[in-house]
Amino acid sequence: MSDNALKPSNNPRLAGRRIVITGAASGIGRVTARLFMEEGANVILLDQNADALKAAFEGFGAIIAGVDITRNEEVAKVIAHAAEVTGGIDGVINAAGIMITGPTAELSPQTWRQVIDVNLSGSFFVVQSCLPWLKLNDFSTIVNVASGAGLLPNAPGLAAYAASKGGVIALTKALAADLAPKIRVNCVCPGMVDTPMADGFRANVGNYALKRIADPAEIARAMLFLTSSESSYVTGATLAVDGGRTFH
Repeated sequence: MSDNALKPSNNPRLAGRRIVITGAASGIGRVTARLFMEEGANVILLDQNADALKAAFEGFGAIIAGVDITRNEEVAKVIAHAAEVTGGIDGVINAAGIMITGPTAELSPQTWRQVIDVNLSGSFFVVQSCLPWLKLNDFSTIVNVASGAGLLPNAPGLAAYAASKGGVIALTKALAADLAPKIRVNCVCPGMVDTPMADGFRANVGNYALKRIADPAEIARAMLFLTSSESSYVTGATLAVDGGRTFH
């Protein structure tokens, strides 16, 4: 998906929607933001890397903000301001995440907390900050990005990452029960995606049924489905978009 220009859809599936997307400066978040804009959404884009976010989206009409999603008070302020500008929020994509691997015996408390804070706590803080506006609509959606490692942590060195993503899966189900029937909550579990996060693991793609790495757009399209009315009877679901890594 080109970064040079947006290609508006002939039949936009997110027309009029106001959607918060985290981790929007790169990877899955960036491609998802582009796709959602093409599908008619007004997007509120968050990332800790404010410079990269500005370089990617300045001039496209998106609301952009550099923010550390682990800082709940900062997140709440940014969300409140953005909701005032857009007139509300009716969707969330939690795509921000980090992957730090290493032997369990060598995993420092600081690294453990960092991974859990960004991947799990940060996702919760974003949802919590958006809730006052999400509750005002009958079609609001939340999509969290977990991981195939959260379903099947079958490689060494994944203790913190797999625990955080397994937590995202459980959080998704808990939120789906807690926020129904007005807000639908689902998550996607990507396998290996062609982003810098996959570096060092690309050889493992031979274990996948489809024998290839995913394009970020393939994950973005799954989140488009879960955000659009096409998935109107889907909530609490965990969708593996992993090329046959898990077959769960």
